[in-house]
Amino acid sequence: MDDVAASKYLSWVLRHDPQALGLTPTVDGWISIERLLEAAAAEGKSLTHARIRELVLASDKQRFALSPDGLMIRAQQGHSIPVELGYAPAAPPALLFHGTVAAALPSIRAKGLLRGQRHHVHLSANRETATRVGARRGTPVVLVVRAMQMAEAGSVFYRTPNGVWLVDHVPADDIDFDSLVRGTQ
Repeated sequence: MDDVAASKYLSWVLRHDPQALGLTPTVDGWISIERLLEAAAAEGKSLTHARIRELVLASDKQRFALSPDGLMIRAQQGHSIPVELGYAPAAPPALLFHGTVAAALPSIRAKGLLRGQRHHVHLSANRETATRVGARRGTPVVLVVRAMQMAEAGSVFYRTPNGVWLVDHVPADDIDFDSLVRGTQ
């Protein structure tokens, strides 16, 4: 399994369906690496403790975290399963960015950004990151979110250790549709 496939596999297990492998995360999302390796091996997935550590530490996106003792792993954000990640509320910058595709714009204009099956809407601190996020689904469109305005109105933001900003919902009124940027893949 190459690094991309291994990362996607870990994302699926840690964020969405650990129970499919007989794994039960702690309340705050941690899973024993040993148990994860056993479950992966039973599925024919070739992973080792060293390989997982390498994936976590070498990833530019830092989607995963290791416990201080190195025996547990969790996803930093993006869960569709119940977890309490314990991030403290944080004051956002004036603007944040969200990468999407043009086909999603009518719904976003009508309802804003919704978290869907995840715990939060994910926002980026810069256009470049949002462009990469949007490009995963096609030609990216980057939305500008008036984050400070939202915070002043009572929205609570969280910043993950890997720099992703989280919020429950972004109302359409807090998106600057006049500043949206259509990128290239």
